[in-house]
This record gives sequence, C-alpha cells and structure tokens, in this order.
Amino acid sequence: MNQRPKPSFYKQYAKPQSQTKQQNTPQDAVKRGDVKNSSVKMSHEKNSTVKTGSRLNLRAQLIRLLSQVQQGRSLSEIQEKYFELVDEKDRGLMHELSFGVLRHWYALKSISLPMLNKPLSDPQLEVAIYLGLYQLFYTRIADHAAISETVEAVKQLGFESASGVINAILRRATREREQLYIELEQAHGLPSWLYKRLNKDWAEQLPELAQSLRQPAPLFLRVNHRQIGRDAYLKQLQLAGIEASASHISEVSIRLEQSVSIPALPSYDKGWFSVQDEHAQLCVSLLPNLNSKVVVDACAAPGGKTAHLLEKYRPQQLIALDNVESRLQRVHDNLNRLQLASSEHAEQVDVVCADATTWQISESSDATQADCIIIDAPCTAIGVLRRHPDIRLLRQSTDIAQTTALQAEILENMWQQLKVGGQMLYITCSILKAENEVQMQNFFAQHADAKHVEIQADWGIAQQYGRQLLPQQGSGDGFYYCLIEKVA
Repeated sequence: MNQRPKPSFYKQYAKPQSQTKQQNTPQDAVKRGDVKNSSVKMSHEKNSTVKTGSRLNLRAQLIRLLSQVQQGRSLSEIQEKYFELVDEKDRGLMHELSFGVLRHWYALKSISLPMLNKPLSDPQLEVAIYLGLYQLFYTRIADHAAISETVEAVKQLGFESASGVINAILRRATREREQLYIELEQAHGLPSWLYKRLNKDWAEQLPELAQSLRQPAPLFLRVNHRQIGRDAYLKQLQLAGIEASASHISEVSIRLEQSVSIPALPSYDKGWFSVQDEHAQLCVSLLPNLNSKVVVDACAAPGGKTAHLLEKYRPQQLIALDNVESRLQRVHDNLNRLQLASSEHAEQVDVVCADATTWQISESSDATQADCIIIDAPCTAIGVLRRHPDIRLLRQSTDIAQTTALQAEILENMWQQLKVGGQMLYITCSILKAENEVQMQNFFAQHADAKHVEIQADWGIAQQYGRQLLPQQGSGDGFYYCLIEKVA
C-alpha cells in the first residue's frame, strides 16, 4: 500500500530535512430505477479502449483530477496540469465543477451510498457519481448533458461495464430529485472526525457553521493606502462597472460582489490593492505602533502580512521569515508589485529562509531581540475550507497532533527572540480549539513572563485567551488571534 502523502502544512513548515458473475445487468437496473437491488459489481479492470491525455472529455479529466485529490494530492499542486488538457473556454467550468464537488463531497456521498448494493471497486467510479450528482443538483447544466457526458467519461476511462450502473444512479437521482435535494441540504457535509471535533468545540454554532463551510467564500481586497484610499478605489471600481462594497471589519477592505479577473481590476499592476480575506486583514490593526521598531513576521509567505505592515508603518527592520525558498519568492513578487520593494523600503525588509523553530534573531539582525513578533502559525487550515475545499479530503484527525506540536515549537523559540515589553501576535486560520485556545492555555501555563492582552473588539467570539472568528456566509474566513505581552 502506498504511504499517504504528508499534509501540506508539514511540507511548508516542518524542519528542513476481478470481475464477478453478474446476476442482473445495468440495463435491468435502469429499467427498474433501482440500482440498490442490482448486484452488479464494478470491476477495476479497464478495457483496452482507455483514452489518454487531451483525448478525454472534460468530465473524464475532472474524474482523474478529483481522484488525485482523493488519493492525497493538493488541488493547487495538480489543477494547472489538468487545466492545460482542456480547451480554454472550458476551464471556468472545470474550476466550478472541481471546487463544487469537493465542497459537497460528503453530502453527495451520503445520498449515493443508499443507491449502491455493493461498494465500488475503483475510486474513480465514486468520483464519477459525485460529479454527475453535483451537476444535477447544483448547476444549470441540462440533465441529459450532465448524465451523457459523465457516462461517456466513465467509458473513456475504461469502465465500460460500469457505465450502465452510473447511468442508472444519475437517472434515478433525476426522478427522486426533490427528496434527494432535501437530504443534500440537511447533510452536514463534513468528514465524521471533523464533525465530531466541531461539535465538541462549537456545538451551538455547528448547524450554521457546517452549512457555511459548503458555500463559496466572498472575495476581498486590501487597499494599499500608500497608493490610494479605499473610497477612491471604490469609485475606480464603480467606473469600471464592478460591484463592490466597503467592509465593516477592516478599514482597508473591499468586498467584491461579482466574479472578476483579478489582474484586470483597475491598477493591479500599480499595486493599488492585494487580495486578502477581510478577517486576515485584522492582523495589523491589533498591533502597537511599529514605526522604528524591529519586527519579525514568522511564517511570512506569501507576504500578505509583511506587505500590510509596510503599508501602515515604517519599521526600523522587518524580517519576513519562512522555511521554503519557493514560497519566499512570492513575498518578493508581492512587495515588488505593491511598490514596497523600492529603495525607500529596501533597507527595512529582510526576507529570510530559515526554520522558525530554531532561527535566532542574531542571524538576521544587529538587534538582540525583537519589539514585535507575528506568528501566523501552521495549522490544519479548517477555517479556510471554503477557499480550499480539498482540505475536506486531505486533512485527517491525526494531523492535529502534528500541527499543535509544531506550533508549540515555534512559539517557544520565537518567545526567546522577543524583548521584555514587546508583543507577540499568535494567529491561525483554524477553528479548532486545540490549535487556538487550548494551545494558548498551555503556553500561558508554561510562561510566567507572558501576559494576555485582551483584544477589545465587536467581532468574533471572546475566548479565555484571544478571539475566534468563524466562517460566516457572506463574510470572512475562520481566524484566531491572541495578543501576548512579555513581562519581566
């Protein structure tokens, strides 16, 4: 058996280092509209007519793509490869269908399982069913097109003998659409381990939270106020015919009310804005005045916080730290586009490739300790599940122990780099208490020189330590913030 790939946070932040006899035919099942009573078993043996590469239709490419995610591959790692195999005009649909199936994966699974008498013997057939059902229930694609294209994809992938059963399931779904849709909407749509964890952490909020996690996330911009004010940029968007509104949480945030091409937005190349979730933008507003201070942005890539700090303050030195060189290139790229890498800022910023669990400030600065340290800690990223729906399949309950241990290592090392009187801001994009409030409870229990600084705000949910934001429909992602001061 192949070993499951390491979770993505590990890669980014860890230390460098046969057919059976058929009693009924698929066609019989189609006529009865009863796939469950069909004893047809799907064979994983493919026939000799399997198509490859660009010869496959869009649905076949999607099945292959989603099967890779099912096996533990990150969608962001592989989607470009598959996008290149389809016509440019179909890439928008490919994006919609891949994200949609992943968002509703477990809900689609819950309605399809009762239709099957026996488990499917190849994961690609499971994916084909979910893809077909998603098109029937969540898109405007005509039923006949969704079914025929999906069944054809199954044939192209070499599962000719299974195509009849796939066809039967999808046709049955159209006949039972009303009841199945009710069941879909009532499903929590989460893997069982995550549902149990969220029920323990957020029982009161869980029904709304589970449904929110199945919705697309809004798109937010952070206006670079060194270039233009928010009201002025809103007018630029209005002139361009783009619907947008000001955020009530962040003073530099704009919510886009329609789908757009980001590079096509006004003055993208001039650095007038960045794409950043509105809850992520709260980071800089929670910090003290950092002018002429020594600041460390630990786990900095892709550079959103680093850039936001430079847009608001003129620190004596800002050290942007991450342990993956390729990710740090994105920090450079973002600073260049935002015009924050000019000579005016260049002496203030040091982009450093190093491990946050062992790095010492003396390696990158004349200062012996920092005035302020921001730790956007590696986590399970459950709070950004709407933007990265593959997390629904990629994360496992065992990942939590790995992330919390890594977080604790980073906290311990970075605490030693902070001067007395300095402040540390601990952040995650998680909604699991083990990575947030419980992590902070353990930290304060072990550090008598740590003082909790209460965040006075009307957003989020106050915890014993810090504040928690949950993903909400029409609003930002799940984030946790805790501000800590070092005392003598």
